[in-house]
Amino acid sequence: MDLFQEEKKENLKDLPLAVRMRPATLEEFVGQEHILGKGKLLRRAIEADRISSLILYGPPGTGKTSLAWCIANATKSHYTAINATTSNVEELRKVITQAKARKINSGKKTILFIDEIHRFNKAQQDILMPDTEEGNPILVGATVHNPFFYLAAPLLSRSLVFELKPLTPKEILSILTSALKNKVKGLGSLKIRMENKALTFLAKTCEGDARRGLNALEVGAISTPKSKDGFIHFNLEVAAESIQKKAVLYDKDEDGHYDTASAFIKSMRGSDPDAALYWMAKMLYAGEDPRFIARRICILAAEDVGNADPLALVLANAALQISEFVGMPEARIPLAQAVVYVSCAPKSNASYLAIDKAYADIEKEKVQEVPDHLKDTHADAEALGHGKDYKYAHDYPGHYVKQKYTRKKVKYYEPTDIGYEAKIKQRMEKLKNDYH
Repeated sequence: MDLFQEEKKENLKDLPLAVRMRPATLEEFVGQEHILGKGKLLRRAIEADRISSLILYGPPGTGKTSLAWCIANATKSHYTAINATTSNVEELRKVITQAKARKINSGKKTILFIDEIHRFNKAQQDILMPDTEEGNPILVGATVHNPFFYLAAPLLSRSLVFELKPLTPKEILSILTSALKNKVKGLGSLKIRMENKALTFLAKTCEGDARRGLNALEVGAISTPKSKDGFIHFNLEVAAESIQKKAVLYDKDEDGHYDTASAFIKSMRGSDPDAALYWMAKMLYAGEDPRFIARRICILAAEDVGNADPLALVLANAALQISEFVGMPEARIPLAQAVVYVSCAPKSNASYLAIDKAYADIEKEKVQEVPDHLKDTHADAEALGHGKDYKYAHDYPGHYVKQKYTRKKVKYYEPTDIGYEAKIKQRMEKLKNDYH
């Protein structure tokens, strides 16, 4: 079955590149290996022609519509598509009646693809349930929202729910490359000289949205005049204009990445929140993983702020967790809050220096044995004197007692007079002076 015939038999060349390049088979489908890889549940169900109702949810351009096309092809089913924003109860009843008649007359099943299914109200969802439960038509619903919040529980209970993830730059690059080579559906008949950096830029900046990447590729190719040599030269400037995003010098495999990250860290350490925000904005704009940025903030909060403001690490960790939960573009907000706080916080690297000194002693000096009075006091050890004469701190005034905790005295942590660490220093000195 030629699925393009389902698009009212429009001329192929008049369709957008993103539509023309839709895969027709699972072998052509790119991405979503977590649900479509060999042996995965959804792939097994499709190949065995045992598809029940499906709800596909995920960001735009991740393959929800394409997957519905592939399912129709693989199961040799009739394909009908509607959009919940423009559909109504009357259209639903008509589609369901046609599906039943088709099944009776030709034995052919119907795949009913409903885009933006979360737009249907409860009454419209209820209409779907009796017939889709019997598999005629087979519902494939698509939504960018979490269906567990937007769809009725009875419809969800009758459906398999799968989440589609944003495509990786590598997967987008594969799709764009195929479009450049394909002479029937793609741009292969055009004489295009594609700059590698331009193609990579499109793959990174479309943010996991294959449709956006293909649209930018097509706009750039058809709007760029041929040069004197007869070729369309698709360079980085054309790519940036096509996708309406400035090309930023920031290559994860080259100096731009490391230099920017270094400037970001040093700006926070130097208590310049504005500079730190600038470098973070550059990284996020260029497509850096927010988790990479959040990890850098956490490390700096421990290494350079430390106990001068213990809350810095708590806030940095909260930003890490929240950014993973909400994703971009909202992740930039908690990350910015953490960057500002850490940048403005009092600084101390005393904890960082202390652990490095301890590591150096372990590496270079003879490793000390645990003093007998600190050893574990399980039954067999008591006869050996383990735990004998240990002083339990809570039994003494101030919950402090002077005793040896290493056989050989060590000194690593030296609190500063800055921020909360000044209080720590004052307390430690008071303990030693008052309870010596």
